[in-house]
Order: sequence, then structure tokens, then C-alpha cells
Amino acid sequence: MSADDDDITEELLVQADKLTGLSLELLGLDPHPDDMTPEQLLQFDPDDLDEMAAVSPQDRQRAVSQTRLLAGLLWNSSSILIDQLFRDLGTLSGLEAVTPSDIAGTSVLSSLPPQFASSYDAKFIQKFIVVAADVTAALVRGWIAPGCLAAELAVRCLLDQAEITEDIYELDLAEDWRAQVEELLLEDADSEALYSDSLDVLEDDADRLGFEYWFQPYNAWDTVPPYACS
Repeated sequence: MSADDDDITEELLVQADKLTGLSLELLGLDPHPDDMTPEQLLQFDPDDLDEMAAVSPQDRQRAVSQTRLLAGLLWNSSSILIDQLFRDLGTLSGLEAVTPSDIAGTSVLSSLPPQFASSYDAKFIQKFIVVAADVTAALVRGWIAPGCLAAELAVRCLLDQAEITEDIYELDLAEDWRAQVEELLLEDADSEALYSDSLDVLEDDADRLGFEYWFQPYNAWDTVPPYACS
């Protein structure tokens, strides 16, 4: 590991404390029985508690470090995501028409479902930035499930950026970190179907997966920023 790798790791560990909307336990860290309240202990079977207590101090320390590193990575990637979306907006704003090849050369929009690429114009990007900012803010104020398809896609773009940073710096994270985070942030998500190679999937669910529905709230209690609904 190079000096630069050391620097980014320390930076991410510091930034971990800023991700106040998700606990380390939600991000996959098993609590130690000695750190639980009596009420919390009642939530686990005795065998599970014994297994948690049997973890060696070294393994426990590494698990804590990996989870804190993940928290810092999500916070850091949130900032990068918004910055790169503004960059994509600047790149595409001057074009008379957006083509799939234009989208393929962008930083973030290239991660969105490619079959809708010609619809990713400046107005769409502006609305998507607002939704993405709302999603990343939830990582600080307290996480709530995405309220529309665009918000789900913003989460996927965030995790894509986190993976890029992980690959560049070869961060010491749990091997299945993305699957765990997706399960937490995108439980029962509809957006995965947008990446399906099956046309039948998209046609059968066109009434809820169509591009015109991306910024519509799923339910009456779901919230989407007003600008994105306009």
C-alpha cells in the first residue's frame, strides 16, 4: 500500500463519524454482547450471543475498522457523486440533442439504464441532481427508503462511485460490502428491473418502470423534492 493509500484510508476513517444517518450495526458490524443493553441482549438467541462473544479482539478490531471505512467511503462518495453530476450537466448542457454516445462518456449518467440515454437531457440531470442530493442527505439526517425510481437509481450511482474509489485505492473492506449495503438501502427495489436484458420485463411493468414515472412518488407517504416533481 502506498502513502497515498494510507492517506485516503485515514481520511475515510475520519469522515466515518460524519455519516450519522446509518449506524455501524446497520452497515454490517455485529455488536459485541458486552456492549449491548439488557434489552438488546434479549433480541438474540444464546447461541448467537456466544458466537459474537467468541470473536477474537483482533478480528473484532478489523471488523470495526472495515465498517468505519465503509461509512467514510459512503460519505466521501456522496460528495463526489454530486460533484460529478454537475460536471455531467456542464458537459451536456451545450448540446442541441443528447445521444447515447454522449451519455456513455459521462461520469455518472453512464451508470443509468442505457436504453433511456437519449432522455438524459439537461432538465433531467437537474432533477436527478436534486434527488441525488436528497438521497445523500438522508445518509446524515437518518436513512429512509427511496421514494421514487430516480432515488433508487441515485443510490446505485452512489454505490458505483464507492466501488470506483475502492478499486483505485484497494481499500480493506468486507468482500460482500456492496451486497450488504444494497440490501439495506434498496430493500424491495424496483430499479433493478431497469437493467434487465429482457424486453418482456420492461414491457410488462411499463406502467411503473417507464421513464415518465421515475420522479413520481411510489406512495402517498413517500416524498420527492418539489423541483424533481415539476
